[in-house]
Amino acid sequence: MKTKFSKSTDSKHKITLESAIVYSSWLASSALGGSEAPFEVKTSFVGEGSKIKIKGKSAKGKSLGKISDVIYGNYYSGKLQIPDNIKQGDMVYFEVELPGLGLKDESGSIAAGPPIKVSNMKWDKAEARRGDVVKMTADLKEVLEGIEVKIKILEYDSDGNHDSIVEIPTVVRNAKIELLWRYEYHEDTDEIPTAEELEKYGRNYNPPEYFFVIDIAGQKFGENQESGLLKFKDYVEIELKNQSGKAVPNEDYVITLPDGTKRQAKLDQYGKAIEKDIPPGACKIEFPSL
Repeated sequence: MKTKFSKSTDSKHKITLESAIVYSSWLASSALGGSEAPFEVKTSFVGEGSKIKIKGKSAKGKSLGKISDVIYGNYYSGKLQIPDNIKQGDMVYFEVELPGLGLKDESGSIAAGPPIKVSNMKWDKAEARRGDVVKMTADLKEVLEGIEVKIKILEYDSDGNHDSIVEIPTVVRNAKIELLWRYEYHEDTDEIPTAEELEKYGRNYNPPEYFFVIDIAGQKFGENQESGLLKFKDYVEIELKNQSGKAVPNEDYVITLPDGTKRQAKLDQYGKAIEKDIPPGACKIEFPSL
C-alpha cells in the first residue's frame, strides 16, 4: 500500500487506493492439540462483505481445517482447530486469501504439540489461616520445559459464581508445577452474611474455600475443582491485663464475630483465650463484669 503522496497540492489528482492484507497473525504464542488457536487478519481498503478464505496447516503436513467467510471493517478474527495427533515440535501456520481481490498472505509459525495432560493438582494442606504459606503442585505431560503458565486462584461458590482472587505466572520445571502463595483474606468483610441472614435459609456460616486453575496457552485445567478445596480458618487471641500490666484471670467475656454471631466464654488462669474457626474481619470483645 502506498503511503507517500508527492504530487502538487494546487490541482486535482486522481489516485487509486489499493486493497492489501496488512498482516495475518496468531493471537497465541503456541498451540495445543485438541484446542482452538485464535488468529486475526487486518486488511486495508477491502470492501465490506468481501469473501475471505483461511486454511490452516502444519509444517509436518497436518490440516487445521478451512474457513470460508466474509470480512467487515477491514478486520477478521477466528479460531482454527489443532488436531489431537499433532506431534511435539511441529509448527503451525495459516494461509489467507481474498479471492475477489486476488490477494494472498501467510501467517508466521508458532510451536504446536499434543494435548497436555495434567494430574495430581493439589494443595499441600487442607486448611489455612491468615498469613500461612501454602503450596500448589501438579504433574504435567506433553508440555515444553520452561514454558510459562498462569495459576489462577478462585474462591469457591456453590452456585458456580466463583470469585477470582489472584493470577500468578510460573514456569514448568521437570514436568511439574510448584508454586507458593501466602494466604490473606481478600474479600470485603461487609459482604459476609450475618447469622440472622443465614438463619432465614436454614444455613450456618461456612468459611471461604479456594481452588486453583492452571492456564496453559489458553487451555484451562482444574475448573471442576480438581485441586480440592483449601478452607480458610481464622482465629482471634484474647488477653486481658489490668492497669499495672498484670493478667486478669478467669474473667467472663462476650465476643461478637464479623457475621453477627456472639460467643460467651471465660479467660483462663493467665487471662488468655483463643477463639478459633471464626469469619474473617473485625471482632468486638466485651467483659460484662468490667
